Amino acid sequence: MTMILARDLSKFYHRFAAIQNVSFQIDRGEIVCFLGPNGAGKSTTMKILTGFLTPTTGTAQIAGFDMSSARYEGAQRLGYLPENGPLYPDMTPRALLTFFGEMRKMHALQLRHAIDRVTELCDLSKVLGKPIGQLSRGYRQRVGMAQAILHEPDVLILDEPTAGLDPNQIHHVRETIRRIGREKTILLSTHILQEVEAVASRVLFLNEGRVVFDGPLAQFGSCAADFDRHFRELTTDALPPASNKSIHG
Repeated sequence: MTMILARDLSKFYHRFAAIQNVSFQIDRGEIVCFLGPNGAGKSTTMKILTGFLTPTTGTAQIAGFDMSSARYEGAQRLGYLPENGPLYPDMTPRALLTFFGEMRKMHALQLRHAIDRVTELCDLSKVLGKPIGQLSRGYRQRVGMAQAILHEPDVLILDEPTAGLDPNQIHHVRETIRRIGREKTILLSTHILQEVEAVASRVLFLNEGRVVFDGPLAQFGSCAADFDRHFRELTTDALPPASNKSIHG
């Protein structure tokens, strides 16, 4: 079953095209990495998929729901962690999760079980009672992921989930993504090869607002040098704006 669908998505700001004719689909159970240089259109695409932005043209669907015309229904199936996601520093993780659960109209017993579940999944038991503002960035990211999956969504979209973390924090966040990915469909943006290797087997590559590659990680090669070479090939000014471009090493 297709859980994430982008069909001919474009977003224009006057004459500037943030993305153009972006199309792909992600099926149930896939973990896919969104790659590309800064400004390639990854965040714009993700915001359209989550319903935070409306496309100029095209269709975005989550679990079969159009995120322009049926955003509420789609949002029920979706968890979203934006880069630098907003958290309330004076609240504890437990209080934050309780707040979001109540906003989603979860009843008391359901919410208690949900908090226990995401606490274990995101390894938050040691910090549940501490103010979020006193937590490390790594723990704050895990709190953000716990909030995103509290309502057991089928789809999870993560924008640069390990940006700014130290190596130990990165390891813990990647482990969390792998655990979540056993049951969910995940799209995450990154520009780090190790991130892709750690969590995904498929790559979507955007450059200048267009999909220029959609395929298995194996086509990027097995070492950092191959990855860097292919990254440069896909972002060269001479590259034609064709989607689903294959790489031949």
